[in-house]
Amino acid sequence: MSGKVYLVGAGPGDPGLLTLKGARCLASCDAVVYDFLANPELLDLAPEGAERIYVGKKGGAHTMGQAEINRLLCALAAAGKTVCRLKGGDPFVFGRGGEEASALAQAGLAFEVVPGVTSAIAAPAYAGIPVSDRRAATEVAFVTGHEDPHKPSSTINWEALARIGTVVFLMGVKNLPHICAKLVEHGRDPATPAAAVRWGTTPAQQTLSGTLATLPGLVAAAGLKAPAITIVGPVVALREELAWYERLPLFGRRVLVTRAREQASRLSQGLAELGAQVIEVPTIAIAPPEDPKPLSTAIALLEDFHWLIFTSPNGVEAFFRALREAGRDVRALCAAKLAAIGPATAAALTARGLAADVTAATFQAEGLLDALQEQGLTGQRILLPRAAEAREVLPETLASWGNLVQVVPAYRSLPPAGSAAKLARALDEGLDAVTFTASSTVHNLMALLPLKRRPELIAANQAGRPIVAAIGPITADTAREYGLKVQVQPAQFTLPALIAALAGHFAAS
Repeated sequence: MSGKVYLVGAGPGDPGLLTLKGARCLASCDAVVYDFLANPELLDLAPEGAERIYVGKKGGAHTMGQAEINRLLCALAAAGKTVCRLKGGDPFVFGRGGEEASALAQAGLAFEVVPGVTSAIAAPAYAGIPVSDRRAATEVAFVTGHEDPHKPSSTINWEALARIGTVVFLMGVKNLPHICAKLVEHGRDPATPAAAVRWGTTPAQQTLSGTLATLPGLVAAAGLKAPAITIVGPVVALREELAWYERLPLFGRRVLVTRAREQASRLSQGLAELGAQVIEVPTIAIAPPEDPKPLSTAIALLEDFHWLIFTSPNGVEAFFRALREAGRDVRALCAAKLAAIGPATAAALTARGLAADVTAATFQAEGLLDALQEQGLTGQRILLPRAAEAREVLPETLASWGNLVQVVPAYRSLPPAGSAAKLARALDEGLDAVTFTASSTVHNLMALLPLKRRPELIAANQAGRPIVAAIGPITADTAREYGLKVQVQPAQFTLPALIAALAGHFAAS
């Protein structure tokens, strides 16, 4: 039985602009065939076992010609596979999607088109330029800028374009002098506002504004290259008032996120919403304890404990996974009180229908001890499921109050595979900030670095790029032990506070 090809528009670059249907196609495919302009983050939406095939072209260098791509899609579909053909922008807007659809149709193979957000609209929008505005333009034209200026005659109707309110040229930065000259030649005022936007909708976005007469020179002086689009018309003048994206507090800042992959999304999303270019290099992989017996034994005897104390969302997740594996559920906790080291850990309990009896105001053992001391805690049996390696201040202090404390490893924090190469690449390309959300992220990041590169990172950090942002004092102290300077530390030890503090730092600098 033949498969099916979904021609999916990947959007203009911001992964958040992928359509819901496009995401569903990715999530259920057997193979992804993707272009240079498709954001690599989107590949994470595909099943782990899906085949990933790159067929992009960059600067004229083709990984695979269009005829070969057509044959590849047909072969995959004929083999019974569900294929997500991921194309930058919209597949039918100068994306050669029509040619691929024709090849599939002629081969009698099933296909479906999933439109995407085209850069012709999105890149101007992120640059603060509405392609239509009743105050400035009531008609819009989208034009390919990828014509050879040396052709005997152009297939573009320059005379008509010179009279249209807004004209958007895609793939035209290389031919920009020719484009501007042609519009002026056919009657467009040389003083007409014009702008070029490179890598639109991404933190690498670069916008140059001028006029038909000046824009080619500005682009040449800045060395602005593809991928870029050009917008011509009075609407460009609205950018001065409407340029929202490039004014975000973290716009263009390259920020390293070192959390475990399972936990990175909240921090990464919060940073990206403020304009940051987030580079995720997980320094922690969460794994089961080497010996699961102490935890499973404790779970079998849960009724014997007066208190369960959780010190991280990871601990909550690991404990309840073991509870399920033991064939038990939350009813086994009916006799115990619950304590959480901070609001994130308390929220992990709330997600399971449980309310913490005690929650520390700060995300550190000392804060939880202050809160527990108010309970007059003594003579109690306490279960503490936590990471295999952790500070001893909490169990030791609880024991000194006359409690019987049983510490069981619920999970381990390990360096993940592949992160060393990602970290080296991120440092080579330059970083503005490195975020640490636990002491283990500091230890593991430094362990990922070759010894000869550690002094380079420390020296660069001391010089102010990258800065280090630590979620709390314990994490900050760990960073300082390695010789790092901590420039950002929020008053509250939470992810939202860390994000806000980082944004405040760059806004003030």
